[in-house]
Amino acid sequence: MNDPTTARHWLAAAMPKAAPAIATTTVLALARIWNANGAEHSVGNAALMAALSLGAAAAGVVAGNATGDSVLVGTAFAASGALAFAGVAGYSDGLPLPLLLWSLATAGAYGLAARYWRTDRRETVAYERQTSERREEYAHIERVETLRATTEIEVARTGAAYAEQLAQALVTRAALPGFDPTALERAGLPALPAVDTSKEH
Repeated sequence: MNDPTTARHWLAAAMPKAAPAIATTTVLALARIWNANGAEHSVGNAALMAALSLGAAAAGVVAGNATGDSVLVGTAFAASGALAFAGVAGYSDGLPLPLLLWSLATAGAYGLAARYWRTDRRETVAYERQTSERREEYAHIERVETLRATTEIEVARTGAAYAEQLAQALVTRAALPGFDPTALERAGLPALPAVDTSKEH
């Protein structure tokens, strides 16, 4: 039986596509709030964000060399970029530079996400194709086995009907006057049950 398919809500389907823009917009908003609360032209805050960004990038390099896990490396470099973006947006006065960095960060985030979306889509399509092929193969095997079983049943029925008709014919033949069962035995046929042929019909 096939699993029931449920349609995803449009919001649930759109959320993964909107996630990069939401993430970069959130970082921009927090950085501008930080800017308004004393981070503007603060060298100490800028140095802190630069150090955190370099640390995240170094963690991404180490993770790439140690594990080769692309998701972990991508996460580390994304964190590094977000920290650098937040540092610049928090340090600078005015909105043109932060908005320029926001657009670049958003485009980069979508570029990275599109790669994972393509990979995920390919894997999903391959899985669905494999599942469909397996279902078709099992359905074909089931049809063949059903035909084979039906054929065997029909052959058995035909054989039983033939055997019953043959036995009836032999019994009828044995009941006829002048029938010699020893002639059948000499011919190599199985012996028939004894039938009293001395009675007048």
